[in-house]
Amino acid sequence: MTVFWILTGLLTALAGLLVLGGARRGVGGESTGMADLARRELDELDGLKSRGLLSPEAWVSARAEAGRRWLTGRPEVVSVSARSSDPRGVLGGLIVAGACALGLYVLTGAPGQVDQPFERRVDQWAGNLESLEASQLAAVVARVVRDRPGDHSALVMLGTARFEAGDPIGAASAFRRALEIEPEDAQSWARLGESLVRAQEGVVGGDAEAAFREALRRDPGQLGARYFLGEAALARGDRQAVRALWGPLIAALGPADPRRLDLERRLPLADAGAAR
Repeated sequence: MTVFWILTGLLTALAGLLVLGGARRGVGGESTGMADLARRELDELDGLKSRGLLSPEAWVSARAEAGRRWLTGRPEVVSVSARSSDPRGVLGGLIVAGACALGLYVLTGAPGQVDQPFERRVDQWAGNLESLEASQLAAVVARVVRDRPGDHSALVMLGTARFEAGDPIGAASAFRRALEIEPEDAQSWARLGESLVRAQEGVVGGDAEAAFREALRRDPGQLGARYFLGEAALARGDRQAVRALWGPLIAALGPADPRRLDLERRLPLADAGAAR
């Protein structure tokens, strides 16, 4: 809201300066356009004479005719100028218009009030949770979290909904808040790491790797954390770490599972055999 009022004030000041600048400028003095045209015509006659294209008699006659034509056909020029009081009048009008607009907003608007149309939509979504999209569910849960900021379960749900809605940064924020309440929640550590990986477009960065390690330290059965830590180890060329991380994961998957086949294919043959 503060940014809105700052921008509104700047735009109003700019509009006022433009209007006042126009009010200060007057259209004064006599137009010189007609005189310029006459001078150019006379210069052309002089040029024709100098090149021998006009005789002296014809040149004198043409100049006299041109002079008579411009003297008799010259339009009347009206001088218009702005009065010194005009800018003050314009400034007063701007102030009155601004005050009226502000008064109208105060009477009919609601500064700082929550977006009522969106809140009504959230009310409707809250009554029909089964058919909601992930972004709509995230909006409903976000309101629950706003009312109960210390609710660990609501924060986990918010992180999950935001993740599914394609908002990994918002999901990571929700999981971090959930972990502040229950730091021993291994699954939230793993989901935090997944959110950070998605936010970095698939790259297992330092923060994500640290989150996955926290998840495995609390629960070695977090297979998702094992997978991503194995990806990070494979990128570093640490085959021994890959074997240690992906071995339990491969063993937990069925022999015909495409995920197992993919992991085995990506391991060096010796490591794949040791993992099996």
